[in-house]
Amino acid sequence: MEILERFLKALEGIFTGSGLMTLNWQNYVMIGVACVLFYLAIKKQYEPLLLLPIAFGMLLVNLYPSIMAAPETTLMSAKDCIAAKGTTDGYAVTMIGNVKYYNVPHYGGLFYYLYQGVKLGIYPPLIFLGVGAMTDFGPLIANPKSFILGAAAQIGIFITFIGAIFLGFTDAQAGAIGIIGGADGPTAIYVTTKLAPELLGSIAIAAYSYMALVPIIQPPIMKALTTKKERAVRMEQLRPVSKLEKIIFPIIIVIVISILLPDAAPLVGMLMFGNLIKESGVADRLSKTAQNELMNIITIFLGTTVGATATGTNFLSFDTIKIIVLGLLAFMMGSACGVLFGKIMYKVTGGKVNPLIGSAGVSAVPMAARVSQRVGQEENPGNFLLMHAMGPNVAGVIGSAVAAGVLLNVLK
Repeated sequence: MEILERFLKALEGIFTGSGLMTLNWQNYVMIGVACVLFYLAIKKQYEPLLLLPIAFGMLLVNLYPSIMAAPETTLMSAKDCIAAKGTTDGYAVTMIGNVKYYNVPHYGGLFYYLYQGVKLGIYPPLIFLGVGAMTDFGPLIANPKSFILGAAAQIGIFITFIGAIFLGFTDAQAGAIGIIGGADGPTAIYVTTKLAPELLGSIAIAAYSYMALVPIIQPPIMKALTTKKERAVRMEQLRPVSKLEKIIFPIIIVIVISILLPDAAPLVGMLMFGNLIKESGVADRLSKTAQNELMNIITIFLGTTVGATATGTNFLSFDTIKIIVLGLLAFMMGSACGVLFGKIMYKVTGGKVNPLIGSAGVSAVPMAARVSQRVGQEENPGNFLLMHAMGPNVAGVIGSAVAAGVLLNVLK
């Protein structure tokens, strides 16, 4: 009889501790959202390297919220401490009246510790290190005018910043929301952790979702703002860029930006360091590690822990809907501003610049450049815009980091 009672008590403990008793309707909704992201990542192949870890982190935290639990300390009497831990040795003592209590630590969940890399601003700069090691700055060096298009595409960030303030967000929250317009996930995460960590889940998922949807969102905007004649423009081949130029460029950029805008130094510095490793030609092992092993590890940690911030109670709110809408507007306006400045350059150069490359000024590398190439070839099959679009695309990465530095400098 005693054995049966213990067995039934054990079953009761298992049931009361299961998700059937502990999860609420918000958790189940977020599990559904995670499944949608799985579909987009696996079936549609929209940024799977990012959406897959984010979706799994979101799924896991809503199934087992304690995986993000922070460590805490419990005061226990000597009797309770011995019953729970077998000893009182090694625990700090707190006296309450004449009674000794022992400070017994309870460790946090797995994702709590991995998330510290996000919270402390470690992962995003390391992602930039990998991006720099994988990126060729040659098209930007060969055509410095691309900086204008990269800067123009960041205008959407500041327009959305103003719009977010009108919708009731604080200045810091508005700055974090606006950065979505740069289509740069690591930068959005970096800025949000500094300015509005409570919005991290919503902003990160919005930023990476719009990065993944670049091939869907941008073409209608590009076609609406350009004529058939403008889209068919064939641009002259870029000049060759010497190795010396490629080595000097990242050094000059990091010096100039770090002096003028120190808050952008962590992102821009790691981006340029990664590129210098690649272009120097003397550190192939470091370059390959930054491009592959390190980049992959950080992407897994960053994606899963950011996804794990999207719990039902945090994510399912009216503010999240406003953030998603504002993020979409920011991205659309950034793309539109890049194309419009491309049209200005088309006029100024007498028709030598294809305005489509302006849309690549958002920093979704290299997807935005590929979209410019694809839309251009739809009008002129012999049109090859990819390398021309890579100039504004790379400038957009730098531009979004600079915009982040401006927001941090003004708002933090």
